[in-house]
Amino acid sequence: MAMRGKESENGMYEFPYMKPPQRSGWETFRSALYDSKNGTILGRNAKSWAQILTFYALFYIVLACLFAICMQAMLSTLNDKEPKWQLDNGLIGKNPGLGFRPIADRTEEGSLIWYNPKNKSSIEKWVKLTEDFLEPYLRNGTGSNKMSCDFDQPAKKGRVCDVDMNKFQSCGPAHSFGYSSTSPCIFLKLNRIINWVPEFYNDINDLPSDMPKQLVDTIKSKKPEERDQIWVTCAGEHPADKEHVSKFEYLPYLGFPGFYYPYTNDKAYLSPLVAVKIVTPKPNVVINIECRAWAKNINYRGGNQQREGSVHFEIMMDA
Repeated sequence: MAMRGKESENGMYEFPYMKPPQRSGWETFRSALYDSKNGTILGRNAKSWAQILTFYALFYIVLACLFAICMQAMLSTLNDKEPKWQLDNGLIGKNPGLGFRPIADRTEEGSLIWYNPKNKSSIEKWVKLTEDFLEPYLRNGTGSNKMSCDFDQPAKKGRVCDVDMNKFQSCGPAHSFGYSSTSPCIFLKLNRIINWVPEFYNDINDLPSDMPKQLVDTIKSKKPEERDQIWVTCAGEHPADKEHVSKFEYLPYLGFPGFYYPYTNDKAYLSPLVAVKIVTPKPNVVINIECRAWAKNINYRGGNQQREGSVHFEIMMDA
């Protein structure tokens, strides 16, 4: 029976207020999940749910297809062997950085190599750090595409030059990399830059004025084909440091041989190394040392800020 309102004096109908039915919290929650009276689940009937699920299924399928097309288009522009943007166009540029090893495993030691040639645990620490770095070089097996190279025998196409650890002699693992003696060894390596070709200082009449005399004499004494190297020199960084250490030996060469370049990301390639033996540094003194790489297209900048073409480290030998 329809409810009739009462007509008021102004002609409007007034309907009596009806109090909504009282429901417990559980009944309200259950009704929100499934309303048997209206046949809805979470406020939607079966037809509404079918429509919204179909819409979102189609929406995400189309979105996934667009994403796959974009990814395929991007990947088609990439090369698995080398980056698209290189040298001047790449983020790392064309000026390779110079690094050294071993580096202390504790950050508070920074670039300080502090050891005692009479202390077994001190020796073992630096030998272990060096061995970890040289693990790819010390690993047995030369690889199917490796070959022994020399200045008159560069790598053949599709092959890479091996790094023979036997040539490091007194800086090799058989001699604890020098840490059991008063002449420790550190290893230098240039950062890899794909297709970077070094420009050598191989003309004895075109050498920079700031090149150390010892290196100038060495270049002049080499055969023309042996001058194709990225030369390396190390020295005390400050006058006091030069007084505390004055002699360095370089193994197996006084630089990185040119037959290792350019780096083209070939399988089993290993960067060339230069072992620098620091001959009898003064004990119980922190000595600052700078090593520098020499090539016409390696920019040099010393100092602790934005260093280029060189590397800094300290050494301290306990007596």
